[in-house]
Order: sequence, then structure tokens, then C-alpha cells
Amino acid sequence: MARGGALRTRGGLSVRVDRRAALVGVLLLLAALAVSVALIGTGDYAIGPVDVVRTLAGHGTAGQEFVIRELRLPRVVVALLVGAALGMAGAAFQTVSRNPLGSPDVIGFGQGSAAGALVVVVLLHGSSYEVSAGAVGGGLLTGVAVYLLAWKRGVHGYRLVLVGIGASAMLSAVNSYLLVKADFVDAARAVVWLTGSLDGRDWDQVWPLLGACALLMPVLLAQSRALRMTEMGDDAAHALGVRVERVRLTTVLAAVLLTASATAAAGPVAFIALTAPQLARRLTRSPGVGLLPSALMGAFLTVGADWAAQRAFASGQVPVGVATGVLGGGYLLWLLVSERKAGRM
Repeated sequence: MARGGALRTRGGLSVRVDRRAALVGVLLLLAALAVSVALIGTGDYAIGPVDVVRTLAGHGTAGQEFVIRELRLPRVVVALLVGAALGMAGAAFQTVSRNPLGSPDVIGFGQGSAAGALVVVVLLHGSSYEVSAGAVGGGLLTGVAVYLLAWKRGVHGYRLVLVGIGASAMLSAVNSYLLVKADFVDAARAVVWLTGSLDGRDWDQVWPLLGACALLMPVLLAQSRALRMTEMGDDAAHALGVRVERVRLTTVLAAVLLTASATAAAGPVAFIALTAPQLARRLTRSPGVGLLPSALMGAFLTVGADWAAQRAFASGQVPVGVATGVLGGGYLLWLLVSERKAGRM
């Protein structure tokens, strides 16, 4: 079977479609939706999958309508959007840095968002909206600082990762210091946020994140062809007409804002940005990191981790960041063992 095909429009525009990647994307979307239905039905007031679908279609009872639409659906939508945002941002960073470790978890952007939020929580005692604004501002400032520090006649991938790792270590120390200075109430609030949690999420968190995804994801998808060319090397990309530094700057800026928006909505959910692109790449068998499959994989992993956390513990109070940390850490250990057996490290 051929790997790809071409779609032609009436205006003569031709778009190449990777059939395997498209099939994987459809299956990931269906899997994410199926787990979402199961997650909506999970809780003290259990609701079967059929009743969940009927209620979402507008045919449920008054009690089911309230529980699903007002209490559980916003949480699931936030989980899907956070996972998709982190998955796509991770794929963008890994492509720009040409390094599988080039994700927001590793190169400091998540920690920058966390530092911005902690400043608002600990020093300013701000509201939830102000904490979200602080997370976005902290992530953006960290992204700009890392990009400028990594600049030397352009941004090299390994230099970006190394500078980001240093920034991550410094910001982690700042975050620890802020937690030490905080009083008991603010420290407890900050620790829950830092773990990455979907508890208590409502439509107020959905709409800003949905707007950020609707604005920033198309920007990244528009850069996908140029990003694939940059993987061949800067000289080859220049020869093909790609303005490499402009593509990198646009990609990093959009990915930083996407990461910061996801962190503002749910806190720093660990390992999704790191593992989702790698898992998507293995499933699609694509030579490059696909942005859209990575987003769908991130959405599936996040709702799957939240469902697993609620099913594994009767209280259902385990933050999603704990579950993604366990899953992501296990994946990294497996990856290291397999790479060592293959003789690549």
C-alpha cells in the first residue's frame, strides 16, 4: 500500500496526504473521544456511556444534564485541549532543536510558567485569573530569554537545549525558594497547582484555552512544511527558499504561548510534551515529527491518564500530573533500555 496520496482542488492546489499518518490520526481521535465519554461517566454519580452520549445529544435527565454539562464536561474539554496543546508544542520544539529532549518540560518553558504563577500566588496573593496571566507571562519571558541567550548567528538546536536546561535548573530553584517563603495556605495552593491538576475546572478555563489553541495551532501547522525542510539542515533549507530563522522564531513563539496557555489552565502537566511526539512518530513511522498526530496523541494521553487516576484510586483526588509523570517516566525508562539494546547509546 502506498504511504501517501495527493488531493487536488479545483484551483489546481495539490496537497500530499500520508495515509498511515491520517489513519493513525483518526484512530487517536476516536480513542480520545471514547476515553472522554468514559471519563465523563466516572465519579461518585456513575453514568453509563450510552447515557453520557444521550445527554450530550440533549436527551438526558435534568440531573444528568447538570452533572455532565456543568461539572464534568468542562474538565474533559480542558484535558483534551491541554493535551493537544502540549503535544503540538512538544513536537514543534523537538523539530526546531532536532533533539528528542527538546520539549517544554526539559528546556525550561514549563518552569517559567510555573515561576510566573508562583509569583502571583505567593507574593501577590492573586486570584485564579491573575495566576493564569502570571503563568502566561512567565512562560513568554522565559521563552524570549532562552531564545536570546541561545542566539549566536542563529539558534542551533543543541545550544537551545543546553541553555534551556540551565534555565530550567535556575527556575526550579526560584520555585523552591518561593514555596519556602509562602505561608501554609498559599504553599498548599501552589503545590496542588504545580502538580498539574484538572480538579475544579469549569468553562472559565475552557474558553481562553480554546481561543489560544484556535489562534496558535494554525500558526504552527502553517510552518510544518518549512520545519520539515529545516530538518535537512540550515544550508539545504536556505537553498530551498526557507527563511530558517524566521521560521524558528515564529515556531518557538507560538509553541511557548501554547505551552504557557496550557500550563495556565491546568498547571505543568508532566511528560505529555516530551512523550506524545515520540509515540506519535513511532505509530506513524514518519521521518519527521508530525504536529497534528502529536496533538491528538497528547489529547489521548491526558484524558487517558486522568481516567486511569480516577479509576485507580477510590477518592479520585490524584492530580493528572502524577499519573502522566508515572506514565512518562516509565516510557522514558523503556526508551533508554531499547536504545541501549539497539546500540545507539
